[in-house]
Amino acid sequence: MTQAPDDDTGERADAARNRARLLEAAAWLVAERGAEHVTMHEVAQTAGLGKGTLFRRFGDRNGLLLALLDDVEAQFHEAYTCGPPPLGPGAPAKDRLTAFGCTLIERVADDTDLGPALARQIPVERRQNSSYGRAFHRHVASLLRETGVVGDHDMLAHALLAFTDLEIMDHVRNERQVGTERLQSTWVDLVRRVTGGGAR
Repeated sequence: MTQAPDDDTGERADAARNRARLLEAAAWLVAERGAEHVTMHEVAQTAGLGKGTLFRRFGDRNGLLLALLDDVEAQFHEAYTCGPPPLGPGAPAKDRLTAFGCTLIERVADDTDLGPALARQIPVERRQNSSYGRAFHRHVASLLRETGVVGDHDMLAHALLAFTDLEIMDHVRNERQVGTERLQSTWVDLVRRVTGGGAR
């Protein structure tokens, strides 16, 4: 059957293939050289596509890294929304909140975790407004609501997540020499203080 002139199915398929090739090339370059050294020119060249295609698809380098970050964070999103407890469903909300923050802190301290490595290259405002940043906030606010905490769950979620912010974590780890265990213990203490006796 002949494709109709206004049928964009083929174009959409090509766009999806190009997107996958570009993200695959970006992921390979990040793994080989580190996110801080990857340029748009190198990604396009490695993918075998023109720079124009890359910029049209992602806008700029931050847009490319955010798209790659969303792909990388999909596994963690699956773990805290559908995986086994205490990170996933099936545990009390307070335990899930504790596990969520402790896992974030552990990931920040892991030099092999691509998520934090990518996120460090993206301006904080873009990071917080990204799909994964909004998902983190919704998750924490939802868990606070489930614990029975009385208060502004939206702002409390921002306050808690501020402790796990990359810049904060990197500063206290590198400049103050604070270890992962101490950071995780502080998160546990924060959750206990915020949820108080209302946790269930």
